[in-house]
Amino acid sequence: MIKKVKFFVLILLMVIIPCGQVTAKNDREKMVQQLNQLIKNEPDLQGAIAGVSIRSDASGEIIYDHQGDVRLRPASNLKLLTAAAALNILGEDYSFPTEILTDGTMKKKILQGNLFIKGKGDPTLLKSDFDKMAAELQEIGIKKITGDLVGDDSWYDDVRYSFDLPWSDETTHYGAQISALTASPTTDYDAGSVMVMVKPGTKIGDKPVVEITPKTNYVKIVNHAATVPDDGKKEINIVRIHATNTITIEGTIPHKSMGEKDWISVWDPTRYALTLMKQSLSEQGITVTGKIKSGLVPDSAKILATHRSMPLSELLVPFMKLSNNGHAEMLMKEMGKVVKGEGSWEKGIEVLETEIAKWGLNPKTMVIRDGSGVSHVDLIPANQVSQLLFAVKKEKWFSSFIYSLPVAGAREKMVGGTLRNRLKDPEVQGKVQAKTGTISTVSSLSGYLETKSGQKLIFSILLNNLMDDEKGKKIEDRIVQLLANS
Repeated sequence: MIKKVKFFVLILLMVIIPCGQVTAKNDREKMVQQLNQLIKNEPDLQGAIAGVSIRSDASGEIIYDHQGDVRLRPASNLKLLTAAAALNILGEDYSFPTEILTDGTMKKKILQGNLFIKGKGDPTLLKSDFDKMAAELQEIGIKKITGDLVGDDSWYDDVRYSFDLPWSDETTHYGAQISALTASPTTDYDAGSVMVMVKPGTKIGDKPVVEITPKTNYVKIVNHAATVPDDGKKEINIVRIHATNTITIEGTIPHKSMGEKDWISVWDPTRYALTLMKQSLSEQGITVTGKIKSGLVPDSAKILATHRSMPLSELLVPFMKLSNNGHAEMLMKEMGKVVKGEGSWEKGIEVLETEIAKWGLNPKTMVIRDGSGVSHVDLIPANQVSQLLFAVKKEKWFSSFIYSLPVAGAREKMVGGTLRNRLKDPEVQGKVQAKTGTISTVSSLSGYLETKSGQKLIFSILLNNLMDDEKGKKIEDRIVQLLANS
């Protein structure tokens, strides 16, 4: 009897296993066919280039490849490489210090000498942080500083813009100048910028009310806008004049409408940070009789206070969820400083290329010009992106990496990030963690997803030469939806 049972089980296994393999093979073939049809027949991909790479999350095997080895502009998908390299080089607990030093001596609550602020790449400094540093000096007993307030941003080089940043991005928060000493207006941490809010005036015909965050006189507002009747047109333009800190407000805003806001980069972020620090000192009752200027901290200077940023594991959330270009470029320079002793794009890129090679990527198949992907010269094949996403799963910091990715359809800003208004269908909502990317004529989406059958996939979609990058996002969402239903 026992022999008969064993024989029956053996026959059953011989039947079941091949059937399962056949079913899986058929499902894969169906998925491949559907993807091919979607890409071939999509009108908005006519004349465009699509690189699509799908891998098994478990094995890393490529299960779908459409021009996966073709070099394409990745836009902000390049940040996946920057984030992974930074975690590997700097570590999850890495933080950025800002030091307050002096070359003077204290005499009856008077600091006779200069006060230095040495920035070391913290992109998260808020006005409240300058307040805390000023309060520490007040607690020491300082009431007056007879020397200058000096900003030292030499931790990085003095090249403020990445190689190929479009001139039209110069006044935007995502094109802000990069300095080792800078400041952010809000907890989105758009370093080197201010937030400008324009609200309707009290009466029709009045100029709108303009509010700056943080409150500072570092920027000058020229307001030419007008409050118009409720049925009037809402059209407000907020522009900074090149090489100045003069911001002009033009246009009209209806009397009962919501305000209009934008983030505008400042000219010379080092001086911006110094201005906020001087303001904080004044609010703590500390007078600075000297000038605000840039300079180097002398070797003989003594540290009075040190402020440290949040750890990299936490900084990664606003960096990746909100696709913060400034964070990417500062991390690139920081890797260059830490490994090569030079905080420059050139050295940072050298470090990044060395790191990604450890995960099986081939830097010789790529062109990397910055850390954010804002350059139209950056080129990466989709198969290399998906390889990175597979390889980093084994790293001890992977939980921080994947946690930083936007979650499809999650409404909270620091959860859903740039995907909070996409992929809301119940079959994909919350089941996709991926990095978005957008520059003119380019859209990209790469990350991880779970299918309705419970299978996990890694994907990279790079769409180039689009007539409308918003339509590119819809194509990406259709591809992801198709994969999720497989």
